[in-house]
Amino acid sequence: MSRKTFFAVSFALLLPLLIVAQQATEHVDLNVIHKIKTAELGGGGGFGGGGGRGGRGNSQVMNIMYNLTDRYGPRLTNSPQFRRAGEWAVGQLKEWGLSNVHLEKWSTAGGRGGAIPSWEVTGYSGAMVEPVYMPLIGYPQAWSGSTTGMVTGEAMLAQIQAPADLDKWHGKLKGKIVLTVEAPELAFPTTPLAHRYTDDELLALVPEVLPTGNAAGRGGRGGPLAAMTQEERQAFQEKQRAFFADEGVLATVTASARGESGTVFASNGSPRTGDPTKNIPSVAITAENYNRIARLLGHQVPVKLAFDIKTRFDTSDTDSFNVIAEIPGSSKPNELVMVGGHFDSWHMGTGATDNGAGSAVAMEAMRILKSLNLKMDRTVRMALWGGEEEGLLGSAAYVKEHFADPAVMKPTAEHAGFAGYFNVDNGTGRIRGIYLQENEMARPIFEQWFAALKDLTPGVITIRNTGGTDHQSFDRVGLPGFQFIQDPMDYETRTHHSNMDVYDRIQQADMEQMAIIEAVFVYNAATRPDKLPRKDLPEPTPAGGRGGRGAN
Repeated sequence: MSRKTFFAVSFALLLPLLIVAQQATEHVDLNVIHKIKTAELGGGGGFGGGGGRGGRGNSQVMNIMYNLTDRYGPRLTNSPQFRRAGEWAVGQLKEWGLSNVHLEKWSTAGGRGGAIPSWEVTGYSGAMVEPVYMPLIGYPQAWSGSTTGMVTGEAMLAQIQAPADLDKWHGKLKGKIVLTVEAPELAFPTTPLAHRYTDDELLALVPEVLPTGNAAGRGGRGGPLAAMTQEERQAFQEKQRAFFADEGVLATVTASARGESGTVFASNGSPRTGDPTKNIPSVAITAENYNRIARLLGHQVPVKLAFDIKTRFDTSDTDSFNVIAEIPGSSKPNELVMVGGHFDSWHMGTGATDNGAGSAVAMEAMRILKSLNLKMDRTVRMALWGGEEEGLLGSAAYVKEHFADPAVMKPTAEHAGFAGYFNVDNGTGRIRGIYLQENEMARPIFEQWFAALKDLTPGVITIRNTGGTDHQSFDRVGLPGFQFIQDPMDYETRTHHSNMDVYDRIQQADMEQMAIIEAVFVYNAATRPDKLPRKDLPEPTPAGGRGGRGAN
């Protein structure tokens, strides 16, 4: 090799190191990380297999999960259980010695879909009674009305998915129980319901340096409703509700292809507009139960269904709340680091993976940081959001009140002092990395933070966006908001918005790992000399800037 070639090759090999050296070096306090791990795991000897239910180490995360699910779940926004869970969380956070603990109210009136009343199920039974008896595995949809005792009616398959369908079925549905969707096609399941990311899958998240528009969020729904805007869809759903009521329909029944093998998935589209107490009874049942009824009807066999549905509304208070708690900063108390997840859930399970997990991890991270009495320059504020499932309502209201209204984009003084927000809302799977939300400037910072946590996570960093949860409310007003990448587990296939979203699907070791990583990220953000870098301030969005509905 010539001297010239040698120097050229040497420079090529050294160039990446020179680039790294030019980047600002993050001070990562390994002693603090060790203390955080010890505060969570105690003498437990590290992480177990992920399924333990004991009191290993000092962790309180599974006790938090028990209270949010078995004890006080589910937590449908503004339901009695949601309010009781909020009161419990406030009491627990105060017991841990956190500051400024309170329920911060926000109004649901005037939002898309209408004000959110208190609603709960107090009784349900359903069955096919002709041609033979079959119990129906099902649940009333959110904000369903009640039946007048047990009602029995002829089943009719009437897909009303577009305005033209209303005329087609006019005068034909009185006294009927209407199946409103096409029978789901159930492919034979040949793949595991749950999995963790492989190395190749993680690498596939980070192929580009700049975002290509390949977002990591869930895909949209199919069918005519998917072609409508959010406003058009909600307007049509209101017409649908009024049509069924005017036609004298006894109840509506739906099912989802995701609901195979006896699982029932909630529908997000139950209307609240108008007077929700006049909603007709609506039920979701398992795909297998639904398909049997549909096949019988397809073969011209008359089917009768019977339902007894008892629900309770309270429209006297439609204000909701976010749960707030703080650890005051020492030298920069007016600068702010936030951590959180959404507190509300759907009602068929107990809201464990969606999103008791994210709420419990945020509470546990705050407990760890407070118990260690760590000196942090910036104030750390936890927020557990209400109304996420109805469109990121709680976080959007909070951001509008404290930081900026997306419609006019005039930042407040609090906006200037904001350092960063970290969110968990993808179930029980352990953290494998983070979405940059196109904030490329944060990459070298997070790379160094993750480097100190390699025993816990590979720390994959992707430039991509991920949608459908509360970090978006911050991102929409130019604030650095981030969602962690998590192992999928059985979130999409079994627990997300279903009756299987329960405590038993939570993996203890994963929760402990998440609490440690989130606590470390919050500590680092609260102690680094500079706030986390920001993207440019977005242009105003006159419609309000909420964008897509809450999906997680």
